[in-house]
Amino acid sequence: MNTDPSPVEHLQALFEQQRAAFARAPMPTLHQRLAGLHALRSALVRHQEALIAAVHSDFSARSRHETLLAEILTTLQGIAHTARHLRGWMKPQRRSVSVLFAPASNRVYFQPLGVVGVMVPWNYPIQLALLPLVGALAAGNRVMLKLSEFTPATNQALRTLLAEAFEEDTVAVVEGALEVSSAFAQQPWDHLLFTGSTAVGKIVMAAAARNLTPVTLELGGKSPALIAPDADLAVAARRIAFGKLLNAGQTCIAPDYVLLPAGQEQAFAQAMQAAVAQLYPTLRANPDYSAIVNQRQHQRLQAWLEQARASGAQVIECNPAAETFEGTRKMPLQLLLGVPESASVLQEEIFGPLLPVIGYASLDQALAHIRSGARPLALYLFSHDRQVQQQVLERTHSGGVTINDTLMHVAQDELPFGGVGASGMGQYHGHEGFLTFSKAKGVHAKGRFNSGELVYPPYAPAGGGWLLRQLLRWFIR
Repeated sequence: MNTDPSPVEHLQALFEQQRAAFARAPMPTLHQRLAGLHALRSALVRHQEALIAAVHSDFSARSRHETLLAEILTTLQGIAHTARHLRGWMKPQRRSVSVLFAPASNRVYFQPLGVVGVMVPWNYPIQLALLPLVGALAAGNRVMLKLSEFTPATNQALRTLLAEAFEEDTVAVVEGALEVSSAFAQQPWDHLLFTGSTAVGKIVMAAAARNLTPVTLELGGKSPALIAPDADLAVAARRIAFGKLLNAGQTCIAPDYVLLPAGQEQAFAQAMQAAVAQLYPTLRANPDYSAIVNQRQHQRLQAWLEQARASGAQVIECNPAAETFEGTRKMPLQLLLGVPESASVLQEEIFGPLLPVIGYASLDQALAHIRSGARPLALYLFSHDRQVQQQVLERTHSGGVTINDTLMHVAQDELPFGGVGASGMGQYHGHEGFLTFSKAKGVHAKGRFNSGELVYPPYAPAGGGWLLRQLLRWFIR
């Protein structure tokens, strides 16, 4: 008879273990938090080769340099930035006291929340596990990571790395498919961070609501690349090609579609073909060009491509060496011109190397197009005109913006990262990550003399009501 706990029972046992550990040590010192960050950094450096190999295995082909740049280096930079600033972040903040309540002091204390859950997606399985972990540990919490079932090799490498750096009552890893994911979202976390699709984000938020669990949702959506009339088309194409083809487009902030002045579509297509040829002269055997993560995602992208083609879209393939890709999950970039609005590539987040190109008659029309859809996680503007830049910033909403480049705002440790509306809620990275995983607790302290007693009842004239009336008259006036 098998007496081993089920995956859900194991998850619940780990959760209770972490809650008990937090109750024993609810306010880790600066030294303890820095020790955890340093242990994570050392383990990540030691295990980087195993992680690179594991991600490559899960994707069937993942660029080594993409893993180093977008996952390992990004995480190491985040750890270094957090460690450098943590002492200052932890200090109670002094706040002013109104003359009404003087003499007294006001301070804001930053207190760990407790046990934090992090649900990790498959597209950047290292960075999107470890960067939230950095913020949660810096804030003094215990953390449990639910890793994606679509990256089993990476999960094993991460499990080994984290077990070397932490006890399970500090950082724990769980794996599993739908049953475990559902149970994970339903735990009474002190905070839950989910990264993934908007559709699944709604399910996670509904599950968390049963426990009034606060959530941070990092979703995605239709992130536009807006090329203004003054932009250099060749420069814009090269930078869009980089942002779109990193990880074969499987990036939540990848440019999802391009808006450019009507009549420039063909010129842009030519510029994109030239840019792709420079970045990736070949694709099939090129170690710099990544594959689609699994057959299910590959089939989805192929179906959307064929749907766009069948609906009358012009498809321009960026395949510099004219290769075929049978037997692989690699896909060349496909530019889609003249796509009908009803096509899936214009309705759903693409998450792959398909790129619709849409012409606009005026900048106002382009901005109206962006505003007509759900608010995206990122927006990319190509323009050196300061008035255009200001107009776009003021008249659109998005989680973040990069001007005259793509993706780079997410790598700035001093900038918050998070969505808005359908692209998510809450934010993390850097100081904002520390704040997200902390309780900012306001503390008002009195000394031996309490001026508030001057307005205590009774309020009849004989009991001091005259003084209250004078004070009210003065301050209201």
